Amino acid sequence: MLTSKQKNTKRIFDISISIIVLPFVIFPLILLLFMAWLSTGKKGLFAQDRVGLHGNLFKLYKIRSLKGEGHTDILDIKKNETRFGTWLRKTKLDEIPQLFNILKGDMSWVGPRPDIPGYADELKGEDRIVLSVKPGLTGPATIKYKNEDALLLQQENPTAYNDEVVWPDKVKINKEYVKNWSLRKDINYLWSSFTKK
Repeated sequence: MLTSKQKNTKRIFDISISIIVLPFVIFPLILLLFMAWLSTGKKGLFAQDRVGLHGNLFKLYKIRSLKGEGHTDILDIKKNETRFGTWLRKTKLDEIPQLFNILKGDMSWVGPRPDIPGYADELKGEDRIVLSVKPGLTGPATIKYKNEDALLLQQENPTAYNDEVVWPDKVKINKEYVKNWSLRKDINYLWSSFTKK
């Protein structure tokens, strides 16, 4: 578990990077939000409850990529994804608004990805160490499963495969991340996320 000093260091890093990046993403963000509105017929900014620090819920911001609301199953998501939304999700540009989640303090640049209720909030025992850090835009589990949608779509039962294989592996990876946290590793994960295809 991170010490108070480590948490402060992580927060300073998050704010510093966010301030540097913000001026470069404002115009592209406005353009993408407008295009998402044209594509889906709904406002381009999408907010969804996700599990955050200590299991508390927060509103995660994304650029809308789906028609309708409440899609969580991968097959349902793909069925309701617009052509523009497919490109957004593939490039991860739909996650640009999470910069504001980071500035607000709901998220960090690096950490476990924030899940919908029913997963991280139900962790037990030692596994709950994953909830002792803020969820991240990227992290070791995110990097390993960067093609998670494609992987799940290859399975006969995507939901079962996620619950029985992918999710337990993510928990294991994220536990190791928290136990062995360092700023240097965060920088490496962030760099890898933007440089590796």
